[in-house]
Amino acid sequence: MRKVLHFDSPREKYHCDASVVSCFDNRFDAVSRKLLKRIGVVQPDAIRIAGGAKALASPEEGFHRAFVIEQIHKSIRLHGTERAILMLHSDCGAYGGLTARFRGDVQAEAAHHRTELGLAAAVLKAAIPGLAVDCFFLNFEGAWVVEDG
Repeated sequence: MRKVLHFDSPREKYHCDASVVSCFDNRFDAVSRKLLKRIGVVQPDAIRIAGGAKALASPEEGFHRAFVIEQIHKSIRLHGTERAILMLHSDCGAYGGLTARFRGDVQAEAAHHRTELGLAAAVLKAAIPGLAVDCFFLNFEGAWVVEDG
């Protein structure tokens, strides 16, 4: 190996504020970081996968749901996590995209994702009783809390 960058990373163990399940779509990275800061999540354990919370609500394969739940269990065990943040976003390719799947209807898309976040939260609460779960929908104008999620 050849060192290409010097950086002093903290060596101390940390307590995680929340496991954050979100999509890896970089268009929503900045709003996601700002949202987490706004809601007081400074030390997140990021679980970034295509579709984010879709893996819990409507996984394409059963092992996708199991993988996310196991990652959250590890966050709990290793970093004392007591909260999960579930996110979905507009124009997500894992859902078929805004134009192709929802014919550009942003309200229909938001309603669908609200339902999906509710399903994802229910699955996660059943799998890990006592875990606090918060749900958010991100679009190109900001972040929306899904309070019945």
